[in-house]
Amino acid sequence: MQNTIQAILRATSQIILGKERQVKLSLTCLLAGGHLLIEDVPGMGKTTLANTLAQVLGLSFRRTQFTSDLLPADIIGVSIFDLNTSNFQFHAGPIFTNILLADEINRATPKTQSALLEAMEEHQVTVDGSTHLLSQPFFVIATQNPKHHIGTFALPESQLDRFLMCITLGYPDALSERALLKNQGGRANAGSIQAVCDVESLLKLQRLVNQVHVSDALLDYLQALIQHTRTQTAEGLSPRAGLGLRQCAQAWALIDGRNFVTPEDVQAVLPSVVAHRLAQESDVAKQILEQVAIP
Repeated sequence: MQNTIQAILRATSQIILGKERQVKLSLTCLLAGGHLLIEDVPGMGKTTLANTLAQVLGLSFRRTQFTSDLLPADIIGVSIFDLNTSNFQFHAGPIFTNILLADEINRATPKTQSALLEAMEEHQVTVDGSTHLLSQPFFVIATQNPKHHIGTFALPESQLDRFLMCITLGYPDALSERALLKNQGGRANAGSIQAVCDVESLLKLQRLVNQVHVSDALLDYLQALIQHTRTQTAEGLSPRAGLGLRQCAQAWALIDGRNFVTPEDVQAVLPSVVAHRLAQESDVAKQILEQVAIP
């Protein structure tokens, strides 16, 4: 399976140039069974990253542009009365896919944003009293414009907590940008990418994450980090966030080819797991890591 992981990283990095760490974090989030929030200004390659991951992994992909007039039914689906059968027939929305790109999620109203909550947590949706299961795996990649941009509605804390990780792509380095200007990589070449994985292999990788060993000493470190946020910030990490931090560290270790977690794995994923949960302070993760000693 390690060959598959490395093939996924290589293929994705051929399109998303110079962002190897962000690609690795995105795969970590997927293998850990979470959902990913990408916050950045428009045009940084957020949509390209989501589409490339779907192609490389051999997964179905749907994109929904969030706007102020988008309704929950536009995402989940709607029941329509069929005159021929005299029954309501459910017409599934774009959420019934493996990877859903919720593009510019904070341009939609809170009511529409909340339509994703049940799906992200339970991997199912309920319409007119009927429950509909979503595809497996189910991975939401939401993009978010900076809060100071016009026409945005800030995501509430309850929804931010549904996203296991939050990353920023940022501007490319000079070499990567030159390659993009020469049409090497980027969206122009995304169509040439071939799948190097399939659904069954990906589900197997997700199961392997839970088998990565976490020692008692490592759990001591995790608990110390979590407890520190509860004493040093207004609202510390929840138990769900703590579990997410452990799962991300396990996934990071698996990607690196190990069956055990080290403190360095925790430190690698912690900024992306905690910053958006703790008032989105950019340096909060650095402060936590500096102030909490490794056992």
